[in-house]
Amino acid sequence: MRLSTRIALAVGCTVPLLVLACGWLLLHLVARDLHRTEDQHLRQRAVAVAPEARALLRATANGRPRAADTRERQLFSAALDVGVRVAGPGADFSGGPQPGPAVALPDVSSGFATVRDGARSWRALARPLKGPTVSGTLWVFSPDTADRAQLRLVRRRVILTAVLAAPLSGLLAWGLATGASAPLRRLTRRTAGLDPRTSTARLPEGRTGVREVDELATTLRTVLARYDEQAARTGEALDTARSFSSAAAHELRTPLMSMGTNLDILADHPGLPDADRTEVLADLRREHARLLGLLVMLRELGRGDLVEAEAFRDVDLSEVADAAVAEARRRAPDADIALDAAPGPTVHGWEPGLRLLLDNLLGNALAHGRDARGRARVRVGVTSTAGQVLVTVDDHGPGVPPDARARIFERFQRGPDSAGSGLGLTLVAQQAALHRGSVAVHEGPDGTGARFAVRLPSGGADLPGRRDWLIGTAGANRSQSFPKDTS
Repeated sequence: MRLSTRIALAVGCTVPLLVLACGWLLLHLVARDLHRTEDQHLRQRAVAVAPEARALLRATANGRPRAADTRERQLFSAALDVGVRVAGPGADFSGGPQPGPAVALPDVSSGFATVRDGARSWRALARPLKGPTVSGTLWVFSPDTADRAQLRLVRRRVILTAVLAAPLSGLLAWGLATGASAPLRRLTRRTAGLDPRTSTARLPEGRTGVREVDELATTLRTVLARYDEQAARTGEALDTARSFSSAAAHELRTPLMSMGTNLDILADHPGLPDADRTEVLADLRREHARLLGLLVMLRELGRGDLVEAEAFRDVDLSEVADAAVAEARRRAPDADIALDAAPGPTVHGWEPGLRLLLDNLLGNALAHGRDARGRARVRVGVTSTAGQVLVTVDDHGPGVPPDARARIFERFQRGPDSAGSGLGLTLVAQQAALHRGSVAVHEGPDGTGARFAVRLPSGGADLPGRRDWLIGTAGANRSQSFPKDTS
């Protein structure tokens, strides 16, 4: 059912009810006014005839019939247009318009009352008559005009008005509702042809002047924008899955072939000398560790590409750095790892990603930052400056040549003697980009080794619009802009 029809039916049913309710109130008020007028007239007549009624009761009580007849005529003459009834001990006089003698009067000694005699009703006033020698009750009657033609006429007109109001108010409401709902119908026509699966057309910006319709249009635009965003994220997820499988297949082929060759050697030469067997097994363990590390790194890159803003919260980087340093000391007990963290530097970020950033910086320093004698000395710093948090990791290794500093953050970039996956520093760059920060590598502070510096905004920022660290190819320009500081 259309909205305009619903409004017309609602108004067409409501208005007659309101008319009937107002008519009932009007009838009640008119009847009360008529009763008030009648009661005032009865009160005046009662005051006028009360002396004659007392005199009549005294004459009757004293046994003077002639005087009683005279007083009775005077009583009815004073009553004029109302009926009178005087009741006392041994006396009952009545005259004028009043209910029949068979109608029982209310059991009241004073005040107003309504008395019914068949189809007619009477308004009655009872007044007590008291004196030194007499007592009784004076009743004064007049026809109850509240039941007469005036009220019947008002009642008929109220009913006629209610009957006419139903269709007229319904038609008027339908017309007004049809005009008022025109912007809504236009919005319906504009949105009926929108299919976000097959078309990029969206609702145009514009105001109709109807607040509710404009709010509905804004809501529809928001829903479509969220659909587009989720569709884009779904597409990115599919691209990520495809790239993951492609990258995994490409990077796993060499270690798997090497492991297959070693397994063939063990299977085809059961009498292999112990030294050769030990070398083959060691090579298998290295390739296994490389495969496992590669899969873990690819998984973490995929997590970073798909993380949502709801996962971000305020993170104390000092606590994260302390946990990362403790884990690094456990993995490399021979290394000298020191932490210099100012209390309370906080960023709005993804805590697992920040921990991954620090773990990979420490792992890189332990793997490539050893001096000529194989010692590892690593210094980690966390400081807060001018709306930023600076994380530094210093080592005392051979350092990074200037011409290689732009490439080491790309995927699968490994040194000639590296046994890693080539994704550790890529994960560092990815997490810096997710937090709208930057990462750079410089010469160590004392002229030896390397310093990796990560700058993160302490207040946090929106996620990049597109995240394709797993999808992008090595050396390609990524859509989120590579967050390295080449200074």
